[in-house]
Amino acid sequence: MRRSDYIPLCTIAGSDPTGGAGLQGDLKTFAAHGVRGTAVVTALTVQGARGVSRVEPVAPDLVAQQLAVVLAEVEPLGLKTGMLWDSATIQVVAEALAPHQGRLPLVVDPVLAASAGGDLLVPGSLVTLITQLLPLASVITPNLPEAARLLACGPIDDRQAGEAARALLALGCGAVLLKGGHGGGSEAVDWLATSTAVTRLALPRLPGVDPHGTGCALSASLAAFLGRGFSLEEAAEAAKAYVHRALVAGRGGQLRHDVPAF
Repeated sequence: MRRSDYIPLCTIAGSDPTGGAGLQGDLKTFAAHGVRGTAVVTALTVQGARGVSRVEPVAPDLVAQQLAVVLAEVEPLGLKTGMLWDSATIQVVAEALAPHQGRLPLVVDPVLAASAGGDLLVPGSLVTLITQLLPLASVITPNLPEAARLLACGPIDDRQAGEAARALLALGCGAVLLKGGHGGGSEAVDWLATSTAVTRLALPRLPGVDPHGTGCALSASLAAFLGRGFSLEEAAEAAKAYVHRALVAGRGGQLRHDVPAF
């Protein structure tokens, strides 16, 4: 585990004006982990717990310029991606990150839609995400509906989730953390798949949870723990525990990002 006080990370994501998800949520999560957060803005959105009503994408060349400055001047020890919106943005992000593959941990949260409703990826851009960005990822963090779209299959239930996590490895990513928040049962079960094992991660399912921002918080927490030098298995367990505590501490089932990560 890195013990330096200076651990910079970068999120590449859309803006959520409510602060519950997106880059604002990522930066709050980074702060809870004691790391320095930087951000590359991919889009401005009008969204909240009730869904997404408007998206204004940032020009891809401006996304590329933001990311170039962060990589050159901040030299982050880890990165995560969230909402990327379209093929052009995915392409410039992939081009910038390709030289760093294997050197910096990259968590790709394949954000396709908001939990409360509303597309966050332009139709037709999924192939670009799969072919250009996912192979660069140290780990991807889809939820069950996103996994079904990535695998071009029907709905994935709790019994199929472990095998689905293993199948997602064929997309070329280093590992998969398949989030089970959309599943059922008394436990919220995630599945961590690597080339050597598929591990079940379970905690009690919390009633009345607002899912807005939970996926962003998990992927940002995972990136923070990886940036701190945790192994993938340690980081996945710690990130899941962080989100669980953040939901328990929140009011009305909403995340409270500022709970201590340790």
